[in-house]
Amino acid sequence: MSKIILVTGGSRSGKSVLAEEKAFEYGEGSVIYLATAIPTDDDMKERIRLHQERRDSRWDTHEGFKDLPEVLKTTEKSTALLDCITVFITNFLFDEERDFDQISKEEIAALQEQIIAELKRIVSTAKDNDKNLIIVTNEVGMSLVPSYRLGRIFSDINGKANEILAKMADEVYFSVCGIPMKLK
Repeated sequence: MSKIILVTGGSRSGKSVLAEEKAFEYGEGSVIYLATAIPTDDDMKERIRLHQERRDSRWDTHEGFKDLPEVLKTTEKSTALLDCITVFITNFLFDEERDFDQISKEEIAALQEQIIAELKRIVSTAKDNDKNLIIVTNEVGMSLVPSYRLGRIFSDINGKANEILAKMADEVYFSVCGIPMKLK
């Protein structure tokens, strides 16, 4: 029986390390790492490199944020680690050119609906194909409301996505200072 696990926390809170430990626990060498980051600058390239160095050499890696349900259907690996939803949402928002200062409430709602539908599809595909799925996401709702519109749009969508993923998950962990707390 497959398990859906959500791991959340702030930036640099230890959530990816915790998720990697869970992936090894459930899949050992039978893991596919779904890496959503795009190397846009030297800082992101360094973050990606550090993540790559920690991965078990037996794990497969899929880099990208599109067609993840298809990747889950076709992999022979028993466990998938999706790192991370925050970057997935950012990539989705910037995949097409949009003027976030002028975007309407209806367009924002439609974007959120598309993102949530894709995340639900990822989770249901994992379940339907008997795959464990460990999902990493940032907790963005514990700080100030962003002062600029794009930040507020992103924060709202990420918060709603986290809420829905937590409801769909069998287990939810919150990492603070590298210390995991089981919430569900």
